Amino acid sequence: MTNNSVSSTARVLGAGLRALLVLTLVCGVLYPLAVTGVAQALFNDKANGSEIKDSGGRVVGSSLIGQRYDLPLKDGEESPAPDLKWFQPRPSNGLGSNSVNTQYSLILSGATNRSGDNKELVQWVTDAKAAVVKDNSTPTYEVKPADVPADAVTSSGSGLDPDISPAYAELQVHRVAEKNNLGVEKVKALVADHTTGRLLGFMGEPRVNVLELNTALRNLTRG
Repeated sequence: MTNNSVSSTARVLGAGLRALLVLTLVCGVLYPLAVTGVAQALFNDKANGSEIKDSGGRVVGSSLIGQRYDLPLKDGEESPAPDLKWFQPRPSNGLGSNSVNTQYSLILSGATNRSGDNKELVQWVTDAKAAVVKDNSTPTYEVKPADVPADAVTSSGSGLDPDISPAYAELQVHRVAEKNNLGVEKVKALVADHTTGRLLGFMGEPRVNVLELNTALRNLTRG
Protein backbone atom coordinates (compact mmCIF):
# COMPACT_ATOMS: atom_id res chain seq x y z
CA MET A 1 0.00 0.00 0.00
CA THR A 2 1.38 3.40 -1.02
CA ASN A 3 1.74 6.37 1.27
CA ASN A 4 -1.02 8.13 -0.70
CA SER A 5 -3.40 5.22 -0.10
CA VAL A 6 -2.61 5.17 3.61
CA SER A 7 -3.08 8.93 3.84
CA SER A 8 -6.39 8.75 1.97
CA THR A 9 -7.67 5.95 4.20
CA ALA A 10 -6.67 7.90 7.31
CA ARG A 11 -8.55 10.99 6.06
CA VAL A 12 -11.68 8.93 5.38
CA LEU A 13 -11.51 7.29 8.81
CA GLY A 14 -10.88 10.64 10.45
CA ALA A 15 -13.86 12.21 8.66
CA GLY A 16 -16.07 9.28 9.62
CA LEU A 17 -15.00 9.51 13.27
CA ARG A 18 -15.67 13.27 13.33
CA ALA A 19 -19.09 12.71 11.78
CA LEU A 20 -19.85 10.03 14.38
CA LEU A 21 -18.84 12.31 17.24
CA VAL A 22 -20.82 15.28 15.90
CA LEU A 23 -23.96 13.21 15.24
CA THR A 24 -23.67 11.56 18.65
CA LEU A 25 -23.40 14.96 20.31
CA VAL A 26 -26.27 16.50 18.33
CA CYS A 27 -28.68 13.55 18.14
CA GLY A 28 -27.72 11.70 21.31
CA VAL A 29 -27.12 14.60 23.72
CA LEU A 30 -28.21 18.05 22.56
CA TYR A 31 -31.50 17.08 20.87
CA PRO A 32 -32.76 14.87 23.77
CA LEU A 33 -31.80 17.59 26.25
CA ALA A 34 -33.63 20.22 24.21
CA VAL A 35 -36.78 18.09 23.86
CA THR A 36 -36.70 17.20 27.57
CA GLY A 37 -36.22 20.84 28.53
CA VAL A 38 -39.13 22.03 26.37
CA ALA A 39 -41.36 19.24 27.69
CA GLN A 40 -40.52 20.04 31.31
CA ALA A 41 -41.04 23.75 30.77
CA LEU A 42 -44.26 23.68 28.75
CA PHE A 43 -45.83 20.27 29.53
CA ASN A 44 -44.45 19.41 32.94
CA ASP A 45 -47.46 17.36 34.07
CA LYS A 46 -47.68 15.24 30.93
CA ALA A 47 -43.90 14.83 30.66
CA ASN A 48 -43.84 13.29 34.15
CA GLY A 49 -46.58 10.74 33.54
CA SER A 50 -49.73 12.78 34.30
CA GLU A 51 -49.35 11.96 37.99
CA ILE A 52 -52.22 12.48 40.42
CA LYS A 53 -51.40 13.45 44.00
CA ASP A 54 -53.53 13.45 47.12
CA SER A 55 -53.85 16.34 49.56
CA GLY A 56 -50.64 15.23 51.26
CA GLY A 57 -48.65 15.43 48.04
CA ARG A 58 -48.35 11.66 47.68
CA VAL A 59 -48.52 10.28 44.14
CA VAL A 60 -51.50 7.91 43.90
CA GLY A 61 -51.31 7.01 40.21
CA SER A 62 -51.60 8.35 36.69
CA SER A 63 -54.69 9.94 35.16
CA LEU A 64 -53.98 7.90 32.01
CA ILE A 65 -54.30 4.40 33.53
CA GLY A 66 -57.44 2.99 35.14
CA GLN A 67 -57.36 1.31 38.54
CA ARG A 68 -59.73 -0.90 40.48
CA TYR A 69 -61.13 -0.30 43.96
CA ASP A 70 -61.71 -3.67 45.59
CA LEU A 71 -61.94 -5.24 49.02
CA PRO A 72 -59.24 -7.75 50.04
CA LEU A 73 -59.74 -11.14 48.41
CA LYS A 74 -61.46 -13.58 50.77
CA ASP A 75 -60.93 -17.33 50.99
CA GLY A 76 -62.99 -19.11 48.35
CA GLU A 77 -63.45 -16.02 46.17
CA GLU A 78 -62.25 -16.12 42.57
CA SER A 79 -62.20 -12.34 42.37
CA PRO A 80 -62.43 -9.63 45.05
CA ALA A 81 -65.67 -7.76 45.66
CA PRO A 82 -65.74 -4.04 44.85
CA ASP A 83 -65.18 -1.61 47.70
CA LEU A 84 -68.47 0.27 47.44
CA LYS A 85 -67.34 3.37 49.31
CA TRP A 86 -65.45 4.34 46.13
CA PHE A 87 -66.63 5.21 42.65
CA GLN A 88 -66.11 2.16 40.49
CA PRO A 89 -64.44 2.13 37.05
CA ARG A 90 -65.51 0.21 33.97
CA PRO A 91 -65.38 -3.58 34.41
CA SER A 92 -62.12 -5.07 33.18
CA ASN A 93 -59.79 -7.96 33.84
CA GLY A 94 -56.97 -5.65 32.78
CA LEU A 95 -56.99 -3.52 35.94
CA GLY A 96 -55.04 -4.19 39.08
CA SER A 97 -56.51 -3.39 42.51
CA ASN A 98 -56.01 0.00 44.11
CA SER A 99 -57.08 1.85 47.23
CA VAL A 100 -56.00 5.30 46.08
CA ASN A 101 -52.33 4.51 46.57
CA THR A 102 -49.30 3.48 44.54
CA GLN A 103 -49.30 -0.15 45.62
CA TYR A 104 -51.15 -1.72 42.72
CA SER A 105 -50.17 -4.34 40.18
CA LEU A 106 -51.13 -4.36 36.52
CA ILE A 107 -52.43 -7.76 35.49
CA LEU A 108 -52.89 -7.46 31.73
CA SER A 109 -54.18 -5.17 29.02
CA GLY A 110 -56.62 -6.09 26.29
CA ALA A 111 -60.22 -6.73 25.33
CA THR A 112 -62.15 -10.00 25.28
CA ASN A 113 -62.45 -9.93 21.48
CA ARG A 114 -65.80 -11.74 21.71
CA SER A 115 -68.62 -10.96 19.30
CA GLY A 116 -71.73 -9.11 20.45
CA ASP A 117 -73.84 -12.29 20.33
CA ASN A 118 -71.32 -14.47 22.17
CA LYS A 119 -73.24 -16.32 24.89
CA GLU A 120 -70.49 -15.91 27.49
CA LEU A 121 -70.21 -12.18 26.81
CA VAL A 122 -73.99 -11.75 26.97
CA GLN A 123 -74.00 -13.53 30.34
CA TRP A 124 -71.18 -11.32 31.62
CA VAL A 125 -73.07 -8.19 30.66
CA THR A 126 -76.31 -9.51 32.16
CA ASP A 127 -74.58 -10.37 35.43
CA ALA A 128 -72.74 -7.05 35.49
CA LYS A 129 -75.98 -5.10 35.01
CA ALA A 130 -77.65 -7.00 37.85
CA ALA A 131 -74.65 -6.27 40.09
CA VAL A 132 -74.70 -2.56 39.22
CA VAL A 133 -78.41 -2.35 40.04
CA LYS A 134 -77.95 -4.20 43.34
CA ASP A 135 -74.78 -2.39 44.46
CA ASN A 136 -76.01 1.12 43.68
CA SER A 137 -79.54 0.90 45.02
CA THR A 138 -79.99 2.40 48.48
CA PRO A 139 -82.99 2.63 50.83
CA THR A 140 -83.78 6.05 49.34
CA TYR A 141 -82.65 5.52 45.74
CA GLU A 142 -83.61 2.68 43.40
CA VAL A 143 -81.53 1.94 40.32
CA LYS A 144 -83.48 0.42 37.44
CA PRO A 145 -81.90 -1.78 34.74
CA ALA A 146 -82.78 0.86 32.14
CA ASP A 147 -80.70 3.40 34.09
CA VAL A 148 -77.46 1.44 33.67
CA PRO A 149 -75.20 2.95 30.95
CA ALA A 150 -73.17 0.76 28.60
CA ASP A 151 -69.80 1.63 30.14
CA ALA A 152 -70.96 0.28 33.51
CA VAL A 153 -71.17 -3.26 32.10
CA THR A 154 -68.58 -3.34 29.28
CA SER A 155 -64.82 -2.95 29.31
CA SER A 156 -62.82 -0.73 26.98
CA GLY A 157 -60.59 -2.06 24.21
CA SER A 158 -57.43 -1.73 26.30
CA GLY A 159 -58.99 -2.70 29.60
CA LEU A 160 -57.23 0.29 31.15
CA ASP A 161 -59.73 3.09 30.50
CA PRO A 162 -59.35 5.62 33.35
CA ASP A 163 -62.66 7.36 32.63
CA ILE A 164 -66.35 6.63 33.00
CA SER A 165 -69.34 8.48 31.59
CA PRO A 166 -71.04 11.19 33.69
CA ALA A 167 -74.14 8.98 33.64
CA TYR A 168 -72.30 6.12 35.34
CA ALA A 169 -70.70 8.48 37.86
CA GLU A 170 -74.09 10.02 38.71
CA LEU A 171 -75.64 6.57 39.08
CA GLN A 172 -73.09 5.83 41.83
CA VAL A 173 -73.60 9.09 43.76
CA HIS A 174 -76.24 7.89 46.24
CA ARG A 175 -74.32 4.74 47.13
CA VAL A 176 -71.04 6.64 47.61
CA ALA A 177 -72.78 9.29 49.70
CA GLU A 178 -74.36 6.67 51.94
CA LYS A 179 -71.15 4.64 52.40
CA ASN A 180 -69.15 7.74 53.32
CA ASN A 181 -71.82 9.51 55.41
CA LEU A 182 -71.87 12.46 53.02
CA GLY A 183 -74.73 14.51 51.64
CA VAL A 184 -75.92 13.51 48.18
CA GLU A 185 -75.66 17.07 46.89
CA LYS A 186 -72.07 17.33 48.07
CA VAL A 187 -71.13 14.15 46.16
CA LYS A 188 -73.02 15.34 43.10
CA ALA A 189 -71.02 18.57 43.20
CA LEU A 190 -67.83 16.51 43.42
CA VAL A 191 -68.81 14.63 40.25
CA ALA A 192 -69.68 17.86 38.47
CA ASP A 193 -66.31 19.37 39.41
CA HIS A 194 -64.49 16.37 37.90
CA THR A 195 -66.53 16.06 34.70
CA THR A 196 -64.58 16.97 31.57
CA GLY A 197 -66.52 18.06 28.48
CA ARG A 198 -65.82 17.41 24.81
CA LEU A 199 -62.48 18.67 23.50
CA LEU A 200 -63.04 22.01 21.77
CA GLY A 201 -66.74 21.48 22.37
CA PHE A 202 -67.26 18.78 19.75
CA MET A 203 -64.55 16.05 19.90
CA GLY A 204 -64.94 12.99 22.09
CA GLU A 205 -67.47 12.45 24.85
CA PRO A 206 -67.92 13.98 28.31
CA ARG A 207 -66.05 11.89 30.87
CA VAL A 208 -65.10 11.56 34.52
CA ASN A 209 -61.64 10.39 35.55
CA VAL A 210 -62.23 7.82 38.30
CA LEU A 211 -58.86 8.17 40.02
CA GLU A 212 -59.12 11.96 40.15
CA LEU A 213 -62.68 11.69 41.48
CA ASN A 214 -61.80 9.12 44.15
CA THR A 215 -58.73 11.11 45.19
CA ALA A 216 -60.95 14.16 45.69
CA LEU A 217 -63.43 11.98 47.58
CA ARG A 218 -60.71 10.73 49.90
CA ASN A 219 -59.49 14.28 50.50
CA LEU A 220 -63.07 15.29 51.30
CA THR A 221 -63.70 12.45 53.76
CA ARG A 222 -60.38 13.08 55.48
CA GLY A 223 -61.01 16.82 55.65
